Amino acid sequence: MEMFEEGKVYELLLLTKSNVTPVGVVKKGSKFYFKLFEGKSAKDIKEHPYGVLHITWDVDILVRTALNLPCELEWEDSKTIPLKKIKNLPNIEGKIEFQEDLIKDSLGEARILRCSLTPSRIEVFPISNPPLSRADFYLLEMAINLTRLYVATRKLHVKEAQNIYSKIWVGYRTYKRLGGKNELAEKIMGFATAALRWNP
Repeated sequence: MEMFEEGKVYELLLLTKSNVTPVGVVKKGSKFYFKLFEGKSAKDIKEHPYGVLHITWDVDILVRTALNLPCELEWEDSKTIPLKKIKNLPNIEGKIEFQEDLIKDSLGEARILRCSLTPSRIEVFPISNPPLSRADFYLLEMAINLTRLYVATRKLHVKEAQNIYSKIWVGYRTYKRLGGKNELAEKIMGFATAALRWNP
């Protein structure tokens, strides 16, 4: 449990009775919180409120399960709940509590399940790296965009520089919303703002 920073969004695989899907998971206290939009996993949890959260560093698996594409996985029985789980992946088994909710965003209204998993068994093996975090991807993308911003300002491509700066700003806001705490995010924003000021 120590590998999970409180409040940071980690990309884990959620296994329910009939489905595997990536979810953004936040640890708070002794529970893991996530939300699900309507679909197979949400339906499973309503009927059979158990799940297994798996840690993987294989982006191919995350993408394939997100898009419901074929994925070669091996299975074994869970130890404490009535579900199968993915063999040889670090995992957290548990019972899931949920609450139905309605959210609104730029795409309209959507029904979701707000879920919390209380671990009944944690099998993370001796692993040295924490799970993938969505926040970390945004930090990396901010850095890449900053290098592109420097090129755009040097070449006096004003509109392109403003466009790239906007991407960095959106990335920064998303990084903070996902629980990112690395001081590099503030430094990148400072460098980006300075680049626009000195090369308007």
